[in-house]
Amino acid sequence: MSRILVVDDEPHLVRTLAINLRARDYEVETAGDGRSALQAVHDQLPDLVILDLGLPDIDGVDVLRRIRETSQTPVIVLSARADSIDKVEALDLGADDYVTKPFAVDELLARIRVALRRTQDESTPPLAAFETQHFVLDFTERRAVVAGEVVRLTPTEWSLLEVLARHTGHLVPQKDLLREVWGPHYGRESNYLRVYANQLRRKLEPDPSEPRYLLTEPGQGYRLMGDGSTDAVGTP
Repeated sequence: MSRILVVDDEPHLVRTLAINLRARDYEVETAGDGRSALQAVHDQLPDLVILDLGLPDIDGVDVLRRIRETSQTPVIVLSARADSIDKVEALDLGADDYVTKPFAVDELLARIRVALRRTQDESTPPLAAFETQHFVLDFTERRAVVAGEVVRLTPTEWSLLEVLARHTGHLVPQKDLLREVWGPHYGRESNYLRVYANQLRRKLEPDPSEPRYLLTEPGQGYRLMGDGSTDAVGTP
């Protein structure tokens, strides 16, 4: 049974979500403010967090930032802020998904299943380590080492890299990446891919402004290249 922490200061919404989640056999914890949410993440160790950005004491963005300092628990942001800048900021800080209010409960439930499946699915054989001159990705342990230092990657970053690593050197179309990583309801959110590609380049590439490993084919998709690969035409 997966434990879900719902963080929102709207009692009616929290009650509705709790009823729907418990009806589907999820264990539910709730918090109405940022401080309570951070304490619950520490004490309850939820499998997933649903986080509103408009909290009464601490802005949800700051809550997300603090969660990511100590935990890789999947976080789905639930917010009335529809501006793309807010979405990009939340994703850049490590949110796994962003759902804008008002929303359909069935859609949120589908996104929850996808986020949990990314951390729980053991049916796919583990990948061999991906090694370059500059970094090593151990997919079995989910451990990234860059220039001898361990670097923390989010669950979504790992999922994106796993899809690309299964097709090393080959173009993976945007739609395929979105559906593999975020689920079947996705296919047009190319801004998600841009955000995560930039994050990964900052963490892994020796020169993020001139990437040599994570390449973009504009309007098409992405490639993950190994050392010595010369057959791809990619641009940052």
